[in-house]
Amino acid sequence: MRAIIQNSFGGPDVLVIADRPEPKPKQGEVLVRVRGAGINPVDGAVRGGHYPLLGEPPFILGWDVSGTVEALGAGVTGLKVGDAVFGMPLFPRQAAAYAELAVAPADEIAMKPAGIDHIHAAALPLAGLTAWQGLVRHGGLEQGQRVLIHAAAGGVGHLAVQIAKARGAYVIATTSPQKLDFVRTLGADEVIDYTKGDFADAVGDLDLVLEPIGGEHAERSLRVLKPGGILVSLLDVSDNTRTQARTRGIRVERMSVTPDRDGLVELGKLVDAKKLAIHVARSFPLEEAGDAHAFLATKPIGKVVLAV
Repeated sequence: MRAIIQNSFGGPDVLVIADRPEPKPKQGEVLVRVRGAGINPVDGAVRGGHYPLLGEPPFILGWDVSGTVEALGAGVTGLKVGDAVFGMPLFPRQAAAYAELAVAPADEIAMKPAGIDHIHAAALPLAGLTAWQGLVRHGGLEQGQRVLIHAAAGGVGHLAVQIAKARGAYVIATTSPQKLDFVRTLGADEVIDYTKGDFADAVGDLDLVLEPIGGEHAERSLRVLKPGGILVSLLDVSDNTRTQARTRGIRVERMSVTPDRDGLVELGKLVDAKKLAIHVARSFPLEEAGDAHAFLATKPIGKVVLAV
């Protein structure tokens, strides 16, 4: 099979096409014929050696996958050859989604939403599960609550805005000036241009903040939360921020996304109900993975996907 490998850490140019042996599904696994492989910021961090989840190269990047079941390992039930599936298998271990074939635990994938193609389905799992787990599992978001979502035009952010709205929340979103109109189309009740002053001076009395930026940005986010509010951070939170949060009666949740079949099913229901749309900024052929990584570094609106 063809796959994108890297033999050293570095920039996008270290991603090269190569022939690799076809993987075989083991007990409880399925072999997926990959049709789309989503690219996420974590992919670039691993590629560059800044986040060494996979150890030393060589390895194959990629966790987001959508495709069709090619073969079943022993003991797999509920799936059959030809089923269209999607998921984020094995994270943070190697899933090797940048390839024509990939193996996934059967309990970490779900049926692809019928109303979208494989490219859009491949863009959903990691970002969608991050948004879902952050808002619902860690944040306990309920109808009528007020939530602030930072970086709302990004992969996680644009999905989080829609998920929060679907759950009946009042959504405030921050983004850059050129992306304001896009975020409004997602249904955000208020959209803040973060270049025009401190967002913490513009809003307050919030129940929940989804924070993907980290550093002092997380600390400033505490100012907009009411006592009993929750800060859900996708990055590490400083001891100083945690101390301030305790003083003000705010809970801090540092989350890392995990494989979650139930979450995938819930996301699929929102997609099929037309309450969740995945914006794909651009798709690239598998062999242009390096160009796709370079494009993602420009911070486009939404997601970037490899078409396999």
